[in-house]
Amino acid sequence: MHETTEVIKVGIADLNIALENQSIRTSGLGSCVGVVLYDEIHKIAGMVHVMLPHSSLAKGDNINLAKFADTGIDELIKRLVSLGASTFRLKAKLAGGAQMFQFSNQSDLMRIGPRNTEAVLEQLTQRNIPVIAEDVGGNKGRTIEFFVNQSLLQVRTVNEGVKEI
Repeated sequence: MHETTEVIKVGIADLNIALENQSIRTSGLGSCVGVVLYDEIHKIAGMVHVMLPHSSLAKGDNINLAKFADTGIDELIKRLVSLGASTFRLKAKLAGGAQMFQFSNQSDLMRIGPRNTEAVLEQLTQRNIPVIAEDVGGNKGRTIEFFVNQSLLQVRTVNEGVKEI
């Protein structure tokens, strides 16, 4: 198994940072996308649990930055850089974005999983952050855990076991 001293947890519409010898985990990824940004040299990683594609969907003034692909990824980059990560060394791994419900009318509004995945990829492309690995789509929930020392993302999918990317 992978040696870690501590597991950092990330809730739904939440983000956090893990350092050397730690891992970072989130569960409940259905249509949400778990995005890990990491700097292998500085042994630091951050994860954001993205619920919705864009902050323009926010209601009110007090928005949760981690909830949206655009603001969540920006906030994660800011926190990583403030702790010593280098923006030009950041790499990404992601999982989630499932289509959890089947609708007879496949309206765009109901395609939350695929829209979240597209929004995350667009944000990463705009910031020149390469996506090293992804496990997205399908129609099953996932739990992910990223091991900082190995730069390894472990994806547990309901009824499908564990894979490492």
